[in-house]
Order: sequence, then structure tokens, then C-alpha cells
Amino acid sequence: MARRFKVAVAATAAVAIGLSGCGSPSSKNDTGKGDTGKISAQQAATDPNAKGPAAEVAGAKKGGTITIVAQTTPSTLDPTDTYYTDSNEIEKLTFRTPTQYDIRDGQPVLVPDLTDLGTVSADKLTWTFKLTGTFKYEDGTDVKVEDLAYAIKRSFAHDVYPNGPAYQLSYFKDGDKYKGPYTDGDTYAGVETQGTDTLIIHLAKPFADLPFYLTFPAFTPIPKAKDTKQDYKNHPISTGPYMFDEYVPGTSLTLKKNPNWDANTDPVRHQYADAWNFKWGGELVTLQQKVLNSAGEDANSLAYDEVDASLIPQLTGDKANQLIKGESPCLYVFNIDTRKITDINIRKAIAKAYPWDALSKANGNNDYTAEPASTFLPPGVPGHTKYSPLPDLTGTGAGDPDGAKKLLTDAGKVGFELSWYYDNTKPIPQQISNIRADALTKAGFKVKAIGVATADLRAKVGDYDAPVNTGQGPRGWCSDWPTGSSWLPVMFESKAISEGTSWGFQQDAALDKKIEDVANLPTDEATTKWAALDEEIMGKYVALPWYYTKMAVVSGTNIGGAVGDATVGMPFFPDLYLKS
Repeated sequence: MARRFKVAVAATAAVAIGLSGCGSPSSKNDTGKGDTGKISAQQAATDPNAKGPAAEVAGAKKGGTITIVAQTTPSTLDPTDTYYTDSNEIEKLTFRTPTQYDIRDGQPVLVPDLTDLGTVSADKLTWTFKLTGTFKYEDGTDVKVEDLAYAIKRSFAHDVYPNGPAYQLSYFKDGDKYKGPYTDGDTYAGVETQGTDTLIIHLAKPFADLPFYLTFPAFTPIPKAKDTKQDYKNHPISTGPYMFDEYVPGTSLTLKKNPNWDANTDPVRHQYADAWNFKWGGELVTLQQKVLNSAGEDANSLAYDEVDASLIPQLTGDKANQLIKGESPCLYVFNIDTRKITDINIRKAIAKAYPWDALSKANGNNDYTAEPASTFLPPGVPGHTKYSPLPDLTGTGAGDPDGAKKLLTDAGKVGFELSWYYDNTKPIPQQISNIRADALTKAGFKVKAIGVATADLRAKVGDYDAPVNTGQGPRGWCSDWPTGSSWLPVMFESKAISEGTSWGFQQDAALDKKIEDVANLPTDEATTKWAALDEEIMGKYVALPWYYTKMAVVSGTNIGGAVGDATVGMPFFPDLYLKS
């Protein structure tokens, strides 16, 4: 799956976005110029020779407490269960992984972390990773290569950790059979260790992007003897520069320095602040306004929800320098269930009637946080090509209900019922649903919009047997790593239905083979081939692309080192410091 979104975007009602490896590279953060900019295509980069310590951030100072605020709450901080982007960024402060991203000139570069970037066998089915040094946990005990192997085994316990990334289930040897150490014990053919420094992963099929995938928190080492299962999330053991101090799930987290983290072994992270204070909850605009005002301790704070459109007029003069801009590897769509809407003419009629501009306005989209989409691969993912937009699939326009009604009439489908779930406890999702319903009704559809509470929405849209035929989850997706393999295989193959990640719910063996043929190529060879498949699938009208996301968040006046981390569309926490 691709990374899940950190926040609940109103129109999509907090529906999960998937993660595969990591996100797309971003342009260099450029605050204070007032331009919003277009998302630019990027190239993936690796540096297998990177070593610690990480290059110092220009002007960085040590000391103080950085406060991070957000309206939304991370669902968990257990590394195995982490797939939302906010948790992922937070955990870059606490967990080291086999590989990791370093942000250089605004672009993420894959580098060694606990291991090298790996070597692959001639048949592409065995990867070997070597520890790059010696490392310790927060309690001073040694990190062992067996702990890396155990973390991989733990990631197969999807009955216990259902929200974690799942590529290993299909790519790793016997991944479809092994159910994790709690159920099947430690004996697993997909992972082995040799000596004290070698991790070996055996695959069921080639996985050229495996080194990118190992940046996920799910692969941070976990000692078997200290695995407390569901309780582990309350105080996971740190290998990074910071460790848990106090944690109140759903409300707050404070981090303090990890005395056993060695900067000389870490090519990515810093330990500039003495402590971090995360606070979740509160009203979005109020939180962001306090950060912009920067009175007292608020000057030391950063709000990681996207800046609200109502605050944009304030971002002039000195306040323009408080805006952190960058790219985000995410796309929102309107999902269509082709199992239930089999006639492509009905799907084309939906697209023709769709009131993009009105929906975007109601959703609060603006040039700082969104760009209309006409492809499935976002511009920041290598392989993206902006081919000629297909009719009515541009993410813009008022919609054409008369033209849509003609399509329905010609197909003999006037009165066809469209149904979806929406959050009936919040005004913006209600408005979004009403705008959609009005447009589609004018086009000749019968509409059934089903309101549910926020707490029930994710489960409802994620239930592929539910009595709706549009708007199912995922309603958006974020790149897990910067290649097309974290998009098309995950969203459009037949297996995506059983994995809960489908756009379009297609069951097309011929398309599956085309996707797999490209996915099995080396990354550099596959890059140029994804766009053709993107365009082919787009022509089936299985999901309507709405907008690519961009990162635009506000920080206090005393926050330094703020650049975008496009792997998750958030500020890169390891580089932050206080100016005074």
C-alpha cells in the first residue's frame, strides 16, 4: 500500500492513503517569496557511501524544546503498525531503520542507516544487507542483526498490527503463508541472519525497490525479549536521537534525548533540541493562528496540518517567512466500483457531470496546498508524464450535466443509482456530498448519499462489501517510495481488492500481467514505462483524479532548519532547531 495521509482532508473524510516504500523527492523549500509554484518532476537518488555524522544544518543551534501541534491525532506509534505520514515523520526522531532518506537541497536521497543499501543476487530473489557499525538502544543494550530479522517477522502479524505496510505479504518468500511470530513462531523462510552483521531477505518475486521499503518504521530493530505486543506502542524502544518521556495516547507526547544515540554513526539525524513536545487536538485555525502570532512559547512551535485557506492572506511581509513549502507524494481521487458500475459510459457520465471547481472550493483547496490532477502518478514520482488529459479528467471545470445526461440516455441508463458514504457530523464533508449529489442528480442519476459518524467512516468506506458503488477507500494515496511500483501494482491489480487498496476494483488478468512485467524490471528501466500504463488505466474511467497535494505549513518565528520532507509531505523533523 502507499502511505496513509496524516490528516483528515474534509472532502475525503480522513480515509487512509497507502504507503509502499517512501515518497517522492521535493523541490527545495523556498519560503518568503509568495509564489505557490507547480509541482515539478523529480528523479530518485541514492548515496550508498553516506556515513555519519550528518552534515550540520547551516546556522543550527542546540537547546530548548520544540513544540509540534496538529488538529489530528496519530493512530499509533508502534513502528510495526505505522503507515500514516505524521507517525512516520515523528518516528524519524526515535527509530533508525536499515535504510533512510537524507534531505539534501530539498530532495530526499536514499542512504545507509543501520545497514548498507544491500546487494541482490543474480536471480533477483535474495538481498543481503550488512550492518554499517555498532548501535545501541536507549537502555544501552546492543542492537543485534537478529533484532532486525525479528522486526520483519513481527510485520507479518497483521491480525495484531493491521495498519502497517504490507508489501512483504506478497513480495517476501512465503509471505502469503507466514502469520508472524505470535502465531507461527520464529521459523520463517523469508529472513535469515549470518554472523553478527548480515541480514538476508528471500523473495517470492523480484522487488527492485526493497532498499526503499526498508526505510519504513516497521523495519526498525525490536528485541524479541522486549516485545510487549499491543503495549509496545506505549513506549517503543528508541534507536534514534530521542526517546519517549511521557505519552498520553490521542493527546500528547514528549520526547527527551536518547543518551545512547551516537551521532557519528548516523548520516541523517541531529539532536539539536533538548526535547520535543507534541500536542494533538484543538481547532485547526486557532492552532495555526497561534503559531503565526508566535507570542511567547508559540514562537517555538510548528503546526503540521496544511495551512488553512483563511490564513493565507496573512502570509505577507515577515509572516511569509513562516510558511514552509514543499511537495507531497499524494493524490486524491473519486473512486468508482467497476464491479457494480460495469458500463464505461456510466463512468464517463460521472466524470462529465463532476463539479470539480465547486468541490475544490468547498474543500478549501488553494494554490499552496493543491494542484488539479489529470494522472494517477503525481508529478513528483519519477515516471510521471503529463499526457494529453482525457475528456473530463482534469480535476477542473464546472461539470457538464447536460452532456452527462446524453451519455446516460444513449446508454439507456438514466436513473442509474450512485451511492457513497460521507461524514454527516462535519459541515464541509456534508457540503461536499451535497454539491456532488446535486450535480449528479441534474445529470440524470439517482443519488443515495449515506451519512455516518466520523468514528465509523473509515470502516465503512474500507468495507468493499458495503452497499455503495462509489467513494470507497482509499480515497487518496501517497507514494511509499519514489517509483511507480508504489502506485500502479498496489492500486490497480486484481489483488488490490483483497488487500483493501483498490481504485476501480478491476479484476483484469491481462492488465495484472502488464503491471507485473513493468514492476519486475530494474527501477531505472521501469521508470519510463509507468506512464503508458497510467494512461491506459485512466482511459477505463475507474477513478477520477482530483488533486495532487502540496506541503504548506506554518512555523513559529523561532523555528529554524525547516525544509520539506516530500517522502511524507511534512517538514523534516530531524533538521529542526530553535534559533535562540
